[in-house]
Amino acid sequence: MGTVLVVEDGQTDRERINRFLKKAGHTVANVGSRDEAFTYLKSQKPDLIVLDVILPGQSGFEICRELKGSDTTKAIPVMICSSKGTDVDKTWGNMLGADAYLTKPVDESELTTTLKQLLG
Repeated sequence: MGTVLVVEDGQTDRERINRFLKKAGHTVANVGSRDEAFTYLKSQKPDLIVLDVILPGQSGFEICRELKGSDTTKAIPVMICSSKGTDVDKTWGNMLGADAYLTKPVDESELTTTLKQLLG
């Protein structure tokens, strides 16, 4: 399988997402902020990025826009996983380039199905 970068500052959500990703056979790297994510991305290119919306310093929506606007990261699929689950939030995420939007608590089967769609 591939490598997934999880950008999540909440320990409980991070552990849950990690468990599901590892069970699906993926290698997981974890960071808790925009700065940590971009430091990681300078040296590594994951196959997928799982991105929370509510993060310290900069929102996941802004990070998604930045990722999709950069030539070096725009091809990496971004899956937003957030407690912000209204239709407006999902539309906003899609407008900013997110390839998928899941609401928390993340359901294992939904995550696995979405991973297969995004990674082939």
